[in-house]
Amino acid sequence: MENLNPITGYKVDKSKLISLEKGKIPPQALDLEEVVLGAMMIDKKGVDEIIDILHPDAFYKDAHKYIFEAIFKLFENSEPIDLLTVSAQLKKDAKLETVGGDFYLISLTQKVSSSAHIEFHARIILQKFIQRSLIKISSEIIEDSYDETKDVFTLLDEAEAKLYEVTQGNIKKSSETAQSLVIQAKKKIEEISNKEGLSGIATGFTKLDQLTSGWQPSDLIIVAARPGMGKTALTLSMARNISVDSNIPVAFFSLEMSSVQLITRLISSETGLSSEKLRTGKLEKHEWEQLNVKVKSLEKAPLFIDDTPSLSIFDLRAKARRLASQHGIKLIMIDYLQLMTAGGSQKGGNREQEISMISRNLKALAKELNVPVIALSQLSRAVETRGGSKRPLLSDLRESGAIEQDADIVSFIYRPEYYKIEEWDDEERTPTAGQGEFIVAKHRNGGLDNIRLKFIGHLGKFDNLDDFDTPFEFQSKMNKDEDNPFITKGLPSADEAFGSSMNDDFNPDDNEVPF
Repeated sequence: MENLNPITGYKVDKSKLISLEKGKIPPQALDLEEVVLGAMMIDKKGVDEIIDILHPDAFYKDAHKYIFEAIFKLFENSEPIDLLTVSAQLKKDAKLETVGGDFYLISLTQKVSSSAHIEFHARIILQKFIQRSLIKISSEIIEDSYDETKDVFTLLDEAEAKLYEVTQGNIKKSSETAQSLVIQAKKKIEEISNKEGLSGIATGFTKLDQLTSGWQPSDLIIVAARPGMGKTALTLSMARNISVDSNIPVAFFSLEMSSVQLITRLISSETGLSSEKLRTGKLEKHEWEQLNVKVKSLEKAPLFIDDTPSLSIFDLRAKARRLASQHGIKLIMIDYLQLMTAGGSQKGGNREQEISMISRNLKALAKELNVPVIALSQLSRAVETRGGSKRPLLSDLRESGAIEQDADIVSFIYRPEYYKIEEWDDEERTPTAGQGEFIVAKHRNGGLDNIRLKFIGHLGKFDNLDDFDTPFEFQSKMNKDEDNPFITKGLPSADEAFGSSMNDDFNPDDNEVPF
């Protein structure tokens, strides 16, 4: 039976009827919606000011949604926007009679004389839309919370995701037309042309950036290696280059090392002082001065480190969303994947299934926040038992093939020097001392390559192989001269200074994660 008003006899919207029965109506600003649409049809400046602020769903009245859609289509096609063109576009969309015909469009333009204060009015319309969205989301959360069959951690994650979408002004992302996507792609190509071919986040490693065009938004990047290869050193070097040199906010989630240990390694890298000296605090006067001067750039860097142990994927997503909202992070790093837990109902299940679920969620997080996510991963001991160069393969990824499937890029770190291999297996037979290889074994949107990098062991950092020697390297290579106060003696080896704290005597086939 139709819902009829007992007094007027007209049909009543059921959703509004329920609200009225409860004594409340959804937040709305119909008068401002009319003023904003009228101003957009009489003044092009008004369109330019608010076209990126509002979207069709922000309007409470359906007729206003259709009118705004017509205006937006005209704007996308770079066509003039006025009373006649909007009317013609509504006719093309078969919506003119639905909105009330030309008479209603004329009445909207008569309600306003200029586009003055249109942005302020648009902000109020958006606020009303957010209020309506929060009411809707809250109702859904309440209803789901009464459902005993749903896992509480899943509910919490879904609720936080919906609220995060509200803060981003993107309540429901709908499909986009090929036309709008082509326009977006053309704009991106123009931006890339002005950035020397880098469309993503530059790592500071020249050859790697040339291969990938920088780390791309929404990509999941796996960096895998055996313990002691320098996984943490490489990602810290990247985090330093991105946050210090490019001033791009980076979130680093460390499940293996404490935040103080990580920042100490960064200080060593930044100042040229060995980790041994920083651990013992035995610094000369000039070294204290060097420390105080060199750390200033690191202090100002937008680098956020979280060292929560046994972090679950749900907690990670919640923390990442908050960092994205509050600090605008553009890159997430996780050290490392096998130390994460699934949380929720997945906890305690088969480890392979758990890792699969974690990798899927990391890819989903990358897409949701539209940022690259770099996750470190362990390799199985099959690398150690294999003969030859012991260069890692995709099949060496531990515990789950899903990691390889979900990742956009799978890469390995390989240092032959670690295995007492003194020469590279190339035609020149160049020495391997102080060098490592970044192997891109899978690249969904690009080519593959083995990129050699310089490894500075006593500083725990990687650098471009083609760069000139830094003063810190020069210092360590100088002839031993007792009269030279700048010579650093007794530097530990790379593996002593920066070897992984992981116990290497575990069985890779076990379902337990080594701690």
